[in-house]
Amino acid sequence: MRTSDFYRIPQGGFPITIGNDGNIYTPDTPIVPFIAGCGTATKLFPIVQKVLDSAVQYAYRGKRKICWMEVFAGQKAYTLLEEWLPQQTLDYIRSFHLCFKMPISTVKGTDFQTLEKTIRQELGLYASVYKIRYLKGMPSPVKRPELVDIVLFCENSEDINAGLEWPAGSEESSRIIELLNDEIGCTISRDSGIGIKPISVTASQKLIRKAIQYAYNHQRKAVTIVHKDDVMKFTEGAFRDWGYQLAKEEFPNIVITEKDVLLNHDGVLPDDKILLSDRIADIVLQQILSHPEEYSVLAMLYLNGDYIYNVLTAQVGGTAMHHCSYYGDNCVFFDTIDDPLKKNAREDTINPYPILLSGAEMLDFLGWREASACIIEALQKTILEKKVTCGLGHLFENTVILSCSEVCNAVIGNITNQQSKPL
Repeated sequence: MRTSDFYRIPQGGFPITIGNDGNIYTPDTPIVPFIAGCGTATKLFPIVQKVLDSAVQYAYRGKRKICWMEVFAGQKAYTLLEEWLPQQTLDYIRSFHLCFKMPISTVKGTDFQTLEKTIRQELGLYASVYKIRYLKGMPSPVKRPELVDIVLFCENSEDINAGLEWPAGSEESSRIIELLNDEIGCTISRDSGIGIKPISVTASQKLIRKAIQYAYNHQRKAVTIVHKDDVMKFTEGAFRDWGYQLAKEEFPNIVITEKDVLLNHDGVLPDDKILLSDRIADIVLQQILSHPEEYSVLAMLYLNGDYIYNVLTAQVGGTAMHHCSYYGDNCVFFDTIDDPLKKNAREDTINPYPILLSGAEMLDFLGWREASACIIEALQKTILEKKVTCGLGHLFENTVILSCSEVCNAVIGNITNQQSKPL
């Protein structure tokens, strides 16, 4: 069979479109490519799909519908097509501007570091976006986890993610140290390893532009640029400066700085403005523990984002609630990070909560916020009922341990039994 024979565009479906202003225009029957995942994830996708479809049906009473289209990556792609990541998969994701992915395994013995990273690079997905919120009932090590409601925008194409390194004593490091010491006047020990992290105007401003657009579209009132300007002025500090420059040039009627608020508005943020500020990364790490309610949208480079993300998720359930979206200029990828306990678990014991949260984010991206809210409300109720898989059971007392399918069915029940009426 030809490769194209395995890809079937659903009848009655239409692609979403993205305007020049970055806004999403969604038809009532959008085509949504999906990667069913590897291993047990492949068998679990149908029940996850059923949850998302149930939320759409409940919210819109049949007036809207997702037209799912399977595209292939990972083991299933190799089994069917003898390719780990077929070009046609990438082409369809580009054409339809989004993709929903179940967990897929790392490809060992190939040129791929991970399929996820390769997909991000091929599709130009430069922003890792984490929406971190607390759902009542989840055990937490902090006193007020309900104060956490923060969206992180982390630039993932540069910084240490694209960094270069040479070991101490290597020919390359010796040549670089010689150049720095002898020609530029540095004093670097000759037995040092050398690393370089690139930070560009282009990548920095693309990331901060996305963060500001997201804040505007989601009625969030503040964007904070996170950096380490105190020790790296021409990379971390430049990231901050380029962010302010972008806001001044592209969002003069939307964004206002802290200085302007103090000088011209008596310290009161105008209702029609988004506050743009900046903070040192280590200060942010402290304050997201003590006063997380002070932050809404954070924009940062890769390494700072890694630290801050892990501190925040520890407050709301850790890896048990991990999900991520990857944004580019014309494409968004809704990802799920596999439950770390799955490798030691039986089939149908994967924790579905991060997968369903990722699905809720996809519905939000489509502009279907009523359906997204249905899922969040149902997840909240299911957690309060302590209905979880064994991967989460150790965090709770007196839990009802269920299979992944049973948890998803409980979520569906809580969607259809919601008290609030859809819009």
